[in-house]
Amino acid sequence: MIIGLTKMLNDEFDIDFKNTELLDEAFTHASYVNEHPRENLKYYERIEFLGDAVMQLCVSEYLFKRYPTLPEGKLSRLRAAMVCEDSFSKFAKECHFDEYIRLGKGEEKSNARQRPSLLCDIFEAFIGALYLDQGKEVVGAFIQRVVFPKLDMGWFDHYLDHKTELQELLQQDGDCKINYVKVAEEGPDNEKEYTMAVYADGQKIGEGSGMSKKAAEQQAAFQALKSLQK
Repeated sequence: MIIGLTKMLNDEFDIDFKNTELLDEAFTHASYVNEHPRENLKYYERIEFLGDAVMQLCVSEYLFKRYPTLPEGKLSRLRAAMVCEDSFSKFAKECHFDEYIRLGKGEEKSNARQRPSLLCDIFEAFIGALYLDQGKEVVGAFIQRVVFPKLDMGWFDHYLDHKTELQELLQQDGDCKINYVKVAEEGPDNEKEYTMAVYADGQKIGEGSGMSKKAAEQQAAFQALKSLQK
């Protein structure tokens, strides 16, 4: 199983683990260790603890730099949405990590491989293993590819509503007509990227792109806010 995992990581993410024992630990459940007492195995919980801290740091640093005018409260809410069981379990499935978990027979029969809490733990454990093996820069490159694009895809729009913030700013001194107009639509149906522009009283004040019209509108509003707040 570990051979298949290392090949997948190399093929899909250009990651070549130096110490594959870290991967063994990160993808091994306690139930598997209990069924193989003579193999002196370790399971993922300690390395998961480290991975959680690394993810908190990397996501915090990214959000701090990406949204320089966003107040602490909104940054905290957005980070909480990104660094949570629901998000991590989805990332793990997207990376096919569920296929490589070593489980005991009982856990396998109970379909633990699809359990969101376990998938979340495995994702964090992988991050911890990657950090120990290759450092923060490689971890950053991995989550730049797997995690951060979800912002542009609109996964977290309900936690970060730039459109409402822009509307409140523009209308604080009276009525202002705000329109969002599609500028471009590119790519195949399953990977379309939209570009939207936002206008205030007929004047273009921002433009943004995303994997949905709503996400692109949020990015356009964000760019407008940055411009207006300078």
